[in-house]
Amino acid sequence: MYVCSCFGITERQVREHAESGACTPRQIASASKAGTDCGSCVRRIQALLGRGAGCPRRAVLDRLGPDGAAAALAAEQPAAPAPVSTVEAA
Repeated sequence: MYVCSCFGITERQVREHAESGACTPRQIASASKAGTDCGSCVRRIQALLGRGAGCPRRAVLDRLGPDGAAAALAAEQPAAPAPVSTVEAA
């Protein structure tokens, strides 16, 4: 059955990507484009992935709780570059 009509992605393909390590709808989108056009399939992709099922990273984030997970995810993000001033010194 099709999950993403926009790109013709099936449940089987989503499950295969999940077995290969995709744990989130964003990772499924990176692997297949599913969910990147109209977005109507994102909830179905979430349901297929399940909560923490087979995803070690998600299991760790669940154990950390909302505050700990947010901090862990923020730590993974690259630091924003320092703003560059366009004003020259006189």
